[in-house]
Amino acid sequence: MRVQVIRLVCALLLATLVSSEATERKAKIVDTSFEYNALNCRAHSASLTDFGGVGDGNTSNTKAFQSAISYLSQYASKGGAQLYVPAGKWLTGSFSMTSHFTLYLNKDAVLLASQDMNEWPVIKPLPSYGRGRDAPAGRYTSFIFGTNLTDVIVTGDNGTIDGQGAFWWQQFYNKRLNYTRPYLIELMFSDKIQISNLTFLNSPSWNVHPVYSSNIIIKGLTIIAPVPSPNTDGINPDSCTNTRIEDCYIVSGDDCVAVKSGWDEFGIKFGWPTKQLVIRRLTCISPQSAAIALGSEMSGGIQDVRAEDITAIHTESGVRIKTSIGRGGYVKDIYVRRMTMHTMKWAFWMTGNYGSYANNSHYDPKALPEIKGINYRDVVADNVTMAATLEGISNSPFTGICIANVTISMADKANEKPWTCTDIEGITSGVTPKPCNSLLDKGPEKIKTCDFPPEILPIDLLELKKCTYNIKHA
Repeated sequence: MRVQVIRLVCALLLATLVSSEATERKAKIVDTSFEYNALNCRAHSASLTDFGGVGDGNTSNTKAFQSAISYLSQYASKGGAQLYVPAGKWLTGSFSMTSHFTLYLNKDAVLLASQDMNEWPVIKPLPSYGRGRDAPAGRYTSFIFGTNLTDVIVTGDNGTIDGQGAFWWQQFYNKRLNYTRPYLIELMFSDKIQISNLTFLNSPSWNVHPVYSSNIIIKGLTIIAPVPSPNTDGINPDSCTNTRIEDCYIVSGDDCVAVKSGWDEFGIKFGWPTKQLVIRRLTCISPQSAAIALGSEMSGGIQDVRAEDITAIHTESGVRIKTSIGRGGYVKDIYVRRMTMHTMKWAFWMTGNYGSYANNSHYDPKALPEIKGINYRDVVADNVTMAATLEGISNSPFTGICIANVTISMADKANEKPWTCTDIEGITSGVTPKPCNSLLDKGPEKIKTCDFPPEILPIDLLELKKCTYNIKHA
């Protein structure tokens, strides 16, 4: 009898221990619920921790990202997949995306770019550039990269992507780079792209670079880099069609938005323009560059750009067109309205003498860019040093410039001659201070000549869906 009692007590103790361990294991499984708006929702989801990810800021997660994305790629034709990055600091080198895929960052997740050069593969120069921007040879693969993809989303609850760019900037200034610095995100030859609700810090070079792609939504980004940092452009749509950039805040060491389409003879030969671009509700701070730049690499052409509700603060120029002899291509049908500027060097700036050639000795001097149909209206600026410098090209003037309903208040130490114009043709209406004589004043009755196009571009018909997820992860 005593033996049976002892056995019963032992069995009860064992059952209690097993139950306790099971409860403890269950408690370690975290159930995370969240929702967001996206081009497409996904049928499958996993966490980076499921693939060995460690968010301590020191452990490399490059293999974890590669393994996770490789595994989830099997669901591309089965409703797509999402990779969830939890709170933590996730050190990683470059990794590539897949189609029908979402990368989602928790609000307290930080992706840290590795400073181990072995984690940055080198790839060929872009065909429309013919060489790297920093060096003639190839370029380091961007931090988040992808090519020939469909339906790709990088988003989050304002999670952070930190390029730790000081390492790269120092290499650049000391001329130690054999290849061009990486960008934070570059997607090539891809369709249906969304990049939204994230913070980008300290990019090695450009931040967001969609290239040779279409149907792109870039929304709700905060992009910050130190003002002295080299070439840290915010968003650079490059040879892209049907793109929407909206609700972004950018502090940059270069242009906040730079519209591009290839460089000199390489861009001319490649012949892939940027067109049907919408930029709205952009706030920019860039004391050394422009809120919106068109060029200078525009050899494939730039057409039908619509910018509205733009705020530039302590920025070198509001809208700048950059090109030169030998660049070829065109910039035409550009529309800007409702722009507010505070403390600027230039409100408007165009130059046909930008230089910066892909090959200083082989560009074609007969390849003249065509600049026409540039429209600015409903602009207010204060504390401005120069209202405008508009410099066309001799024997190839910039034409069809239209400026209406613009009030520019000059700074106390402003240039005595607020407008400088050479080799340009156009009209103005209701502009203060009085523009140069080559911009004919048509009077207030002609103010509608700079109207914004009423037609809706296809990208504004692309709507986001509400996606809701539950993720269980350790």
